[in-house]
Amino acid sequence: MRILIDADGCPVVREAVSTAKKHGLACIIIADTAHFFESDYAEVITVDKGADSADLRLVNLAVKGDIVVTQDHGLAALCLSKCTKVIDQNGMEINDFNIDALLQSRYNSKKLRAAGVRLKGPAKRTAQQTRDFTEKLEMLIKTERKED
Repeated sequence: MRILIDADGCPVVREAVSTAKKHGLACIIIADTAHFFESDYAEVITVDKGADSADLRLVNLAVKGDIVVTQDHGLAALCLSKCTKVIDQNGMEINDFNIDALLQSRYNSKKLRAAGVRLKGPAKRTAQQTRDFTEKLEMLIKTERKED
């Protein structure tokens, strides 16, 4: 089991790496050249800047049993097909039961934006969201270890 982080725009990289270290898990941070990451624990992979280049690298690295941290529902769907666990930056587990609704919502939002509708962005991130993420990541690790 490893933790793979889609680090482009991810606000919980530090928390994910810290949790991986606490549990002795390998951790890989994947980002494009528009973002810079350093870690004394995690492996950092920097890919060329380009549409979905970090996502493609991450999905190619993912294997059954890994935990993927991403807010990208398209990437989440690809990772679920590889039997990984997926969690977003707010601690929501993305799984076979909610991925269709998440992808449909993404599609609907894209259609509205294309039609010129201006959508409200996400609210300012809270400390509670970060705590929720860390708690859920801890739970996923413990659950995965029990299943091994």
